Amino acid sequence: MLSFDNTAVAFSGKSDTDLNRSYWLFKLVGNPGLVNFGQKFTTFAINTHLPIRGFIKATIFKQFCGGEDINECLKAIENLGKYNVGSILDYSVEGKQEENVFDHTAGEIIKTIELASKNKHIPFAVFKPTGIGSIDLFEKVSAKKTLLSEEQQAWERVKARIDKICSAANQHKVQLLIDAEESWTQVAVDELAHDMMEKYNKEKCIVFNTAQMYRNDRLAYLENGLKDAREKKYFFGIKMVRGAYMEKERARAEKMGYASPINNTKADTDKEYNTGIEFCVKNIDTIALCAGTHNEDSAMLLVKLMQQYNLPANHPHIWFSQLLGMSDHISYNVANAGYNVAKYVPYGPVRDVLPYLIRRAKENTSVKGQTGRELSLIIKEKQRRAASKN
Repeated sequence: MLSFDNTAVAFSGKSDTDLNRSYWLFKLVGNPGLVNFGQKFTTFAINTHLPIRGFIKATIFKQFCGGEDINECLKAIENLGKYNVGSILDYSVEGKQEENVFDHTAGEIIKTIELASKNKHIPFAVFKPTGIGSIDLFEKVSAKKTLLSEEQQAWERVKARIDKICSAANQHKVQLLIDAEESWTQVAVDELAHDMMEKYNKEKCIVFNTAQMYRNDRLAYLENGLKDAREKKYFFGIKMVRGAYMEKERARAEKMGYASPINNTKADTDKEYNTGIEFCVKNIDTIALCAGTHNEDSAMLLVKLMQQYNLPANHPHIWFSQLLGMSDHISYNVANAGYNVAKYVPYGPVRDVLPYLIRRAKENTSVKGQTGRELSLIIKEKQRRAASKN
């Protein structure tokens, strides 16, 4: 019987030292004031070259990241693989604007694809579109504004990078996730993703787009995506998440005077996410689903739907996914029951992945109950281990 309360399975990949580090980290990120202070201090310290890199790398970086480069991630990949948990190498360098950096990032993503083709523990590759093209350019294309000549040339380079990445994934038969962006840049991402799906998903699902289900238009997006895939005879790959930019989305909508694209309540988002899961399972002949969720109810719903529709636990079109360092009680228990599971394993230089780490800390603070649940399970496992030694 699958249970998310089985801490012996959930933390089987953690030593006592790892467990203690996780305990103190989640205790700290449960304090919003401390997280805000930590954000300001670490950003200042890194920018002024104060010697805190080693401390960051040994604590929050070690919890949420696989390493500073691909080779450093190999240990984490193998450790997860021992428990049938796959890895998704995520080059988490954000906020750059230089063309040479975009080219380098595209090359780095292709390296992760090549590694995935040789390593059975890496079922997916992933990239963030604004990591290989200017945010301003994605916004302008999404708004259907006319591009200047130099902007059009830059956009052609963006499309060429994306096609090169997707072509590499297709060549190596590696599934590829395209991460979601803010709503005002997502239109361009959706269009590019669908072009790539139509081109490369004819025989099997290679390319996956991402739907942030806190948006009130994403169920319609799923329905339209399925319709297009069936008409044009390709597989519709979708990673479903709740969403990562809620506060930013609402603030922009209010400032610019348009209706917020975000659902009014968390309950609405939960309902839309779960409805989306059921929609995908019902149409699993055409849809391939990667369910990115830290929500126990949604994860259990997917398990029950698979059982209801008599789908095998290792169905190639259904994956569960969580972030490294979070929700091990879901990842490890679901994997232990025979289902397909993969963890996002972010990597990159400490300085460059700091924005990602700060976002992880803030998410843990803002998601009601998340930190408390993680902490309670860690405490339960610490007590279980202590009792077993007596």
